[in-house]
Amino acid sequence: MSGPSFFQTYMGQRFYETTMPQLVRQLGRLNDNLERLVAVAEQHAGQKQSASVEPVPTPGNSEGR
Repeated sequence: MSGPSFFQTYMGQRFYETTMPQLVRQLGRLNDNLERLVAVAEQHAGQKQSASVEPVPTPGNSEGR
């Protein structure tokens, strides 16, 4: 292949100097948001679990069936 390498072109310079750093920042933000989402989901699941510690009797026979 003849001609300049990708990093030597205007598009290549723009990719490495602008696009890649932005991509890395956005991946970092995505990771932070996922961590917060997991924490909220775990907290929500813990609240549901603690609220339903005692089983609610269902209509039927005395064995709950």
